[in-house]
Amino acid sequence: WLPKAHVEAPIAGSMVLAAVLLKLGGYGIIRMTPTNISTTLIYPTIAMAMWGIIMTGLTCLRKTDLKALIAYSSVGHMGLVASATLIQTPWSTSGAVILMVAHGLTSSMLFCLANMLYERTSTRMLIAMRGMQKAMPLMTSYWLIASLTNLALPPTINLIGEIQIMTTLFNWSPLTIMMTATGAAITAIYSLQMFMTSQQGHLTKDSKEVYPAQTRELLIMILHALPILLLTLDSELIN
Repeated sequence: WLPKAHVEAPIAGSMVLAAVLLKLGGYGIIRMTPTNISTTLIYPTIAMAMWGIIMTGLTCLRKTDLKALIAYSSVGHMGLVASATLIQTPWSTSGAVILMVAHGLTSSMLFCLANMLYERTSTRMLIAMRGMQKAMPLMTSYWLIASLTNLALPPTINLIGEIQIMTTLFNWSPLTIMMTATGAAITAIYSLQMFMTSQQGHLTKDSKEVYPAQTRELLIMILHALPILLLTLDSELIN
């Protein structure tokens, strides 16, 4: 239901759903999961979460709807969070919290950027948005920041959370490294593909009259990018 809710919701609903409501769900899992949870529940749940990371990543590679692509990306990242919360070690819980905060900022920023393009092009199709770097060069820098943090580029806060979760999962079962590493590689591919398709290339005829970014839009981007930068410099701010 999550991708459908993201796609059908207005931009404010998508941003709140990605930045707040999903994180409330992760917090609920952390608080409500019993300490002596049965292994018969842990194994299938983590297996499903790992499989979900791969499947949502492969789905993102084929998506042409920009908003749906970002929504499926959120599902994949929350699969890592769900896996980490079930293991219930201090390291995994810390990684889950860090990734939830980082993903909340990154996903909300991506949804806001996607809506800015939709307002100017009246479409969510990636192929119809190409060449936006020529029309809005300043917004391209924010697209680059959001895309690189989404793929967990070092030394962003997203990488810290993912590394903690991957390390915990590997200590729990070495087999999980194949799933998490594959998911991370696929995430990097579709994040760069999303950036290159929407920003590079030649402007379409319908996009040549695109107006530049407004002050309120730049302010929203700054309010997303600044916390990401501060948390990257000092991840202890989360605590």
